[in-house]
Amino acid sequence: MQHVRKPGWFTVNVMNRAVAYLTRRGFSVWGSRVLAVRGRKSGEWRTTPVNVLSLDGERYLVAPRGHVQWTHNMRAAGGGRLLLGKKVEEFTATEVTGDDKSPILRGYLKRWKAEVGVFFDGVGPDSSEEELRAIAPKHPVFRIRQAGGVGGAHKDGGE
Repeated sequence: MQHVRKPGWFTVNVMNRAVAYLTRRGFSVWGSRVLAVRGRKSGEWRTTPVNVLSLDGERYLVAPRGHVQWTHNMRAAGGGRLLLGKKVEEFTATEVTGDDKSPILRGYLKRWKAEVGVFFDGVGPDSSEEELRAIAPKHPVFRIRQAGGVGGAHKDGGE
């Protein structure tokens, strides 16, 4: 069984809604975007707030809560949309696997440990490579690139 940490009532009904509300109106909260990805069964657009990590010229989506629904949908769809206000960015996604995830997880934890650290079982940005590799299978990571674009550069230099 894959690792999943379901959000509590407060997260779903207050925090996620507040971040999504602000992000939909063009206010990025620490790099937040609203992720839209097609449901793998329904084909309907599904949305959730996410943090986009920029690292070494590439951009990534990390699932701090594990193998949640958006990660399954992303694998099936191969991409989606990032929304910030009226701006819509179409992107393709490739899942990052193996040891390539460690520096991405470290970068993600450096940026958002206060927000998501509780989901990483005590592993933080200063943890050893061995500790990061141990938790890596629990946290899907996707490299995202603008659809039709080259490399990881974002046209407006955003997060």
